[in-house]
Amino acid sequence: MKRLIVDVQPGEYTVTRLALGAQLPAGLFDLTGVLVSVTRTPDEVSVIAPSSFALPAESAEKGWRLLTVRGPLEFTLTGIMAALAGELAAAGVSLFALSTYDTDHLLVKQADLERAVVALRAAGHELVVAPEA
Repeated sequence: MKRLIVDVQPGEYTVTRLALGAQLPAGLFDLTGVLVSVTRTPDEVSVIAPSSFALPAESAEKGWRLLTVRGPLEFTLTGIMAALAGELAAAGVSLFALSTYDTDHLLVKQADLERAVVALRAAGHELVVAPEA
């Protein structure tokens, strides 16, 4: 696996499950400089957004920190998410993963962030930790 540059983004994120058919809150896509992800399946709507943005939720899991692989990554690259997930699993760190057109993102619990950073650095990746705002 080639050495990756992974940015540890500032702030806390929440993974929220909305009721199927629920309307997305006004202003969700007006947030700038942060990750916002909405995924709809036949069974659910999941939203990842900064914890500071209040979402009326069926259920929510707070306390996530966002790690973003610097991209853009070519679609022909293989094993990036598998390598990162394996390195974190070996360190006992669970994750919530998502990919976008340009790159991969990992969310780890705040309590596991330091262990995640140490594990990924030990695997040879460069981690850039952004200062908290």
